[in-house]
Order: sequence, then structure tokens, then C-alpha cells
Amino acid sequence: MDLVEIWNVLAVGLVRGGLYAQMALMLALMLGVMSIISMVNGELYMIGAYIAYFGFSVFGLNPLLAIVCSALVTFLVGAILERGPLAVMRRRAGEDWYLNTFLLTVGLSFFLKNAAMLLWKSTFRGIRWYWEGTVNIGSIGISMDRLVALGITAVTIITLQLFLRNTRLGRAIRAVSQDERGAILNGINVNNIYTLSFAIACMLGGIAGGSMLSILPASPYMGTMPNNYAWLVTMLAGLGNVGGAVVGGFIIGIVEAIAFQFFGEGWPNVISFIILIIVLVIKPSGLFGTSVKGVWER
Repeated sequence: MDLVEIWNVLAVGLVRGGLYAQMALMLALMLGVMSIISMVNGELYMIGAYIAYFGFSVFGLNPLLAIVCSALVTFLVGAILERGPLAVMRRRAGEDWYLNTFLLTVGLSFFLKNAAMLLWKSTFRGIRWYWEGTVNIGSIGISMDRLVALGITAVTIITLQLFLRNTRLGRAIRAVSQDERGAILNGINVNNIYTLSFAIACMLGGIAGGSMLSILPASPYMGTMPNNYAWLVTMLAGLGNVGGAVVGGFIIGIVEAIAFQFFGEGWPNVISFIILIIVLVIKPSGLFGTSVKGVWER
């Protein structure tokens, strides 16, 4: 491999890894704070892609503003889902509500997919942003859409980390994830933190869908693959580990790009799952996992 091929593989791996990291962050927040076994992650990704598409192509919004709209709408959808069906289940099922969330989110996933199919049919809706072309770094080029997607991923991850570490709400989220009862005794409203955490997690999926729209066009079933990889990366990194999810996402993205370059189509998935199996055999808690509260202790 020459330098250009190495750079192309690295660029593809970083863009893939950015998508996987954002989706894994989404799931890690749900698991780490609420112990939710969520299967609706991909559908929030799908909603974000559609919002960005219609914002850009129908309403003529600036591409970045269209992605911001994706973030806002999916944040609102996440808050509604948590305050609605999830909160009702939490009140009625008590401590057993964690396991029931799996069935509930599977049902929500089917509902959102079929609603999207009824509204927008199976047509793929892709766009080209204003920033077409290639950026040359020395003698090596990278397409603008991939560079922008990677930049948005980096900004999103850094912003989330700063929010969790340096703001009062972020510290409250971390407190609930570490010791829910202790957080309650310190006056933290756990229900509000649940809603905020779930909404932020859904927003991450929406941003991923919007920022990847020029590479992966919107369609009703586009969220299946990101949801599967969210679980793969989360299990590889360690259930509920937010920082590990970022590293795990980029590891899988780069490994897949290398596997595709050397072995061809179909092998990236095989190699990713082989790596997951090996890691779980050697370290069942994942690469960065320690103990995870909630359903996993039960």
C-alpha cells in the first residue's frame, strides 16, 4: 500500500468510526444512566436524516442549520418518548421496568419504521451539500462531505464530554449513573435526569443521521445498521461506558476500513464480530468496562 491508499483507508475508517462512536454514545448514555436496553436508536438516526433532508432540500436551510434542526427535533422526540411510554412503564412496573424496555423499544422501532414508510415510501433521499469537492492535504485528498462529517462528530463528542464534566446538569447525570439512591438523597430529581439523558442520547443519533446524509441517503430502514453497530461497539467497549464508546467506535471503523481494503466486501462485518467475540471471551466486561448497574446486576 502506498501513502495515498493508507490515507484513504484511514479517512474512511475515521468517518465510519465517527458514526459508530456517536451511535454507541447514544446507547452508552441510555445504559449508563437509565439501564435501558434500547432498540430504537437507529430510528432516531433515521429521523435526523429526514429532518436534515427536508430542511435543506425543501426549506432551503443552510446545511449546518439543517443538521441543528435534526438535533433539536430528535432531542424533542426523545423527551416525548421518555416522558410518555417510558415514564408510564417506569411508574407501573417498578424495578422490573428495565427488562420491559426492550420490548417497548422494539415496538417503537417497528412503529417509526412503518410510519416513515407510509409517509415517505421506500425512496432513497440523498443530497449534495454546498461543500462538494476535495480538500488536498499535501498530495493526498479527502472529500469535503467526509471531512465535514468527521468535524461534526468531533465537535459533538467534545461538547458532550465538556457538558458532562463541567456543567451542573452534566454532573447530575454522572451522579445518577454512579449512584442513583445517593443522587436522590442529594436532592437530584431523577425523573428529570432520565428525561434529559434520553433526550440527549436521541439527539446524538439525530446529529449522526443529519451529518452523514450526503454519504448515506435517508430511507425508512436506514437505521438498522447503525443500531446493530451501536450494540457491537458498546459491548466491545463496555456496557454504559461513555468514554470507551468513543474509542470503541473508532477502533471498529478503522478495522472495517482495513478489512475492506485487504479482503473485500463482506469481510468487515465478519472481522468486527470476530474481534468482539475474542474480547468478550478474554474480558467479558469489555475493553473499558468495569461494573454496570441496573439490569446487568439483576
